[in-house]
Amino acid sequence: MIPAELLRQSRVENVAQSLREDIGDGDITAMLIPADKHTTGRVITREAATIAGREWVDEVFRQVDPRVTLDWNVRDGDRVTPNQELFRMDGPARSLLTAERAALNWLQTLSAVATTCYGYAEQVAHTGVRLLDTRKTLPGLRLALKYAVTCGGCHNHRIGLWDAFLIKENHIAACGSIAKAVAEAHRIAPGKPVEVETENLEELEQALSAGADIIMLDEFSLQDMSTAVRTTAGRAKLEASGGINADTLVPIAETGVDYISIGALTKDVKAVDLSMRLD
Repeated sequence: MIPAELLRQSRVENVAQSLREDIGDGDITAMLIPADKHTTGRVITREAATIAGREWVDEVFRQVDPRVTLDWNVRDGDRVTPNQELFRMDGPARSLLTAERAALNWLQTLSAVATTCYGYAEQVAHTGVRLLDTRKTLPGLRLALKYAVTCGGCHNHRIGLWDAFLIKENHIAACGSIAKAVAEAHRIAPGKPVEVETENLEELEQALSAGADIIMLDEFSLQDMSTAVRTTAGRAKLEASGGINADTLVPIAETGVDYISIGALTKDVKAVDLSMRLD
């Protein structure tokens, strides 16, 4: 779970950067409008979606002009239908127009992740599996995207390289063996989760013997996944990984693995179609 203060700091910094790249030294088109003109407006969705990103939108308008007020009709995690009004706004016309693109960019991108996650989670709702994101995120947007994953009903894997061990093929080769790598992980940071990537049932047995907390089954066949579940018998959590998509998801979930990690949750998304209209 992302620490609340870390997420807040990331949000403030991300929004500030998005405004710097969009506004530069001033919105010259907004200057066409009288500075004292006050107006209202609304944002609607053109398609069905799962919403994520309210606080990013709030932060955009706060940084552009604290005089702007927003009245939300939805919360993060809500499902919405085409042409549904998401929120109304009230404030100086210049400020509403200057903030428009950055606000919509955040909302359509984070909602895209949440919508994708909702679709995946619905497919496996009949199983006990937890769907996990990965570190395959847009540079600089790690925490925002991982927050959106949770709005869609999926879960976060490790946030980065610091909060859990994930011992992969190259780590194992450099350390000499799975056993040596796991032992060193426990020595370096006792209490931190230790996950080991395995490519076959023999490596699974090695990871179990070494005391791994989580064992990744990388591109295992369905038959080998089922065998791994029986062999492990609760001694460690099992995570299926490797090119998993909407077509292969359900059969994998039904093998009984504990987790499925899917890079597509954050890297293969299509922005939700939103529209802002002034009254």
